[in-house]
Amino acid sequence: MAPQPPDSVEELSAAGNESFRNGQFAEASAFYSRALKVLQAQGSSDPQKESVLYSNRAACHLKDGNCTDCVQDCTSALALVPFSLKPLLRRASAYEALEKYPLAYVDYKTVLQVDNRVTSALDGVNRMSKTLMGSYGPEWRLKLPSIPLVPVSAQKRWDALPSKDSTVRTQRVPSAGDMERARVLKEEGNELVKKGNHKKAIEKYSESLSFSNLESATYSNRALCHLVLNQYKEAVKDCSEALKLDGKNVKAFYRRAQAYKALKDYRSSLTDLNSLLQIEPMNGPAKKLQQEVKQNLN
Repeated sequence: MAPQPPDSVEELSAAGNESFRNGQFAEASAFYSRALKVLQAQGSSDPQKESVLYSNRAACHLKDGNCTDCVQDCTSALALVPFSLKPLLRRASAYEALEKYPLAYVDYKTVLQVDNRVTSALDGVNRMSKTLMGSYGPEWRLKLPSIPLVPVSAQKRWDALPSKDSTVRTQRVPSAGDMERARVLKEEGNELVKKGNHKKAIEKYSESLSFSNLESATYSNRALCHLVLNQYKEAVKDCSEALKLDGKNVKAFYRRAQAYKALKDYRSSLTDLNSLLQIEPMNGPAKKLQQEVKQNLN
């Protein structure tokens, strides 16, 4: 007697998972589609279950290179359960494949708000930053859609057990309001820098960091102000904090190198410039400064 085909949501979902594991992505997608139809026909709402089915089908689309349908299914999944990691990551990958880099950047950054330990999202942000810088130049952030503020209830980054970097995990979690206030104050600081009022800008950046100290750029921006005001030790400290948050912050490497050079610590300056040029080999100002520092060392 032939086995009965799966007909419940659970059976169809399990069959889809099995097909996916076996690399049968089209077959898995068909099982998830049938499970969705059964679930929706039942009429009783189960947003979590429905969201997972959309997200799983999106994974099939992504594996088959059908990025447009992947985006659509991830968006449906996120409408049911906002800020779910898997659909955010899958949609980011699909956007990246579709060369919709600003949208990919926003999704990767949103993932890091939910859980800042997700390596694939960190890598994605770094890739998108370089690509967007190459496409739009230094003003690339102005081309981005707004990044949603993730409510504290959806954040997972501080629930881990204490570890070697527990200082990061145990700090106060900024609320959505705190993060928005920090962003506004940082922008006010940026405007003051444009007007040449670096002393007042430092106050704005410091106030921003009192609301949320998770933004690498705020530290590297404040470091720039310290440099202009010849406060080199303060600049070094701020750049070091920026690099703890983002180990590929090119501006932080460059500004710390400038500060070290002013402090006549040429070896540390050269080390930072070498690190910077590993990230951006064609960075002209860094190459020029590297030559100057080497001359001082000799």
